[in-house]
Amino acid sequence: MAGVDRLRDRLTARVRAFRSARLPCGEAAAGRTARVRAFINACSRRPAGAGAFLLALTLAACGEPPPLADAAPSSEALAAAVLDALADADADRLAALALDDREFREVVWPHLPASRPERGVPASYAWADLHQKSSNALRRLVARRGGHRFTLLAVDHDSETTDYGAFRVHRETRLRVRDETGREIDVRFYGSTLARDGEYKVFSFVVD
Repeated sequence: MAGVDRLRDRLTARVRAFRSARLPCGEAAAGRTARVRAFINACSRRPAGAGAFLLALTLAACGEPPPLADAAPSSEALAAAVLDALADADADRLAALALDDREFREVVWPHLPASRPERGVPASYAWADLHQKSSNALRRLVARRGGHRFTLLAVDHDSETTDYGAFRVHRETRLRVRDETGREIDVRFYGSTLARDGEYKVFSFVVD
């Protein structure tokens, strides 16, 4: 336990030093995560696994939620990852490309109109509903299209984009792909895409 305490104290001291350097946490979000990672990489000789912990502590010090897990750097990269996982019929990989419980509660929920106290909707209820519907849609997608390989040609969104300030939601995601016969077709393998500070994840596999 003493070793854990020393690690915690050492990392906490580094976060305090980082804060005193006046990282521009209030700046436009672009590049925020890259700056934090650059700081972490500069902390040499850290114990294995300390980097992720330090990243979370640093972002917490800035009042920022940590990076999205398994996020893609672009809408096209996200679509390509979905197609790769689908070709392998890998439901777990597909699920990892969508929002998880923590991301919904910490990143999404505070900015949704439904989260207002007067609405009386618990975050747990909203997440359970979204997660159940998305998981059911994912299972249907794997059953119907799993094992088939598609080549991504383009990504588009056929409905509006809603800007919630901390993130954007692009609705009715449509992929232009080439199938195994060489035909170019449009498919909807997931519904909305969440974009935040250069991070992209599937908001829901429910097709709008």
